[in-house]
Amino acid sequence: MTVYNFAAGPSTLPKQALLIAQKELLDYKGTGISVMEMSHRSKPYQMIHDECKALFKELLNIPDNYKLLFMTGGATTQFEAIPLNLLNNSGKADYMVTGNFAEKAFKFSKKYGDTVCALSSKDKNFTYIPTWDNNSFREDIDYLHVTSNNTIFGTKFNSYPKVAAPLVVDMSSNILSEEFDVNQFGLIYAGAQKNIAPAGITLVIVREDLIGNPLPTCPVMFDYKTFADNDSMSNTPPTFVIYMALLTLKWIKSLGGISAINKMNIEKSSILYDFIDNSKLFTNSVQPDYRSLMNVPFVTPSKELDAEFLAQATVNGLITLKGHKLVGGMRASIYNAMPIEGVKSLINFMKKFELANS
Repeated sequence: MTVYNFAAGPSTLPKQALLIAQKELLDYKGTGISVMEMSHRSKPYQMIHDECKALFKELLNIPDNYKLLFMTGGATTQFEAIPLNLLNNSGKADYMVTGNFAEKAFKFSKKYGDTVCALSSKDKNFTYIPTWDNNSFREDIDYLHVTSNNTIFGTKFNSYPKVAAPLVVDMSSNILSEEFDVNQFGLIYAGAQKNIAPAGITLVIVREDLIGNPLPTCPVMFDYKTFADNDSMSNTPPTFVIYMALLTLKWIKSLGGISAINKMNIEKSSILYDFIDNSKLFTNSVQPDYRSLMNVPFVTPSKELDAEFLAQATVNGLITLKGHKLVGGMRASIYNAMPIEGVKSLINFMKKFELANS
């Protein structure tokens, strides 16, 4: 039986990347050792590191005036690293609170300066993205923070505010899933464990002029300059995770790059939303204009039926579909590496479950 993993993170990885890692696990390209054992100062690892950075720059079309950093601690660490590095002029920042992680980022920032929630969708349980206008944000802020995709509640930004201050975006759950213009952001960050690699690195893409003026209280290992000046190797980086990221990037390139991946993601999400919208048993509460391509929450009319669905789905090889505790029900996370066959298998099971329980 084929098993499809719909976990929100750590999530499914490309099978092709896993097979290469399996083949090279004990002996990486004739070195006689695993990448996991390899010194980060060795020539074989440096080649992995450099190629990984180069592919990120190529696939994301990162301009030369941006630095690409491999940091650790997950996106959650960036909730504090960002204000520590960027609250250096007015000491003010605005946040759009569109989900649980966006709310955490805002709360963590408050101890470092005058940060406010400018717009929020909490009034409708984060089922939409708030609209904005010229009066939505303060004029003298050091940055505006947004979260591009809401992993828990299943919403996404389709466009972004244009402000004079740097725009900072958490792309942890939809990085590499669709094309975007890096130039519109001052800083982009993303945890690895959804679309990049196993957990262990946080990708930070930061414009050069935003580096080098942290708050005096900023720890050395939160300072972007520490990583920019040392090629993200001021201490031992998560070498195997970076190797897995490289394999994932090679897989994306082999498929035709991010534009090709985006077409696949649109197809996968469209057929799933279409089934749910026409179902008499399952519902999705997100406003259609803001639906995520990556995370699709849905429920049945009762918690008991949700539990039965989850139990039967697991038996049928459709695993990790349980929704977050803040939402309940089910959530299908259909990141880049989820094949369309997995989504079709889920829909076929949902059809059978609906027939048996209608």
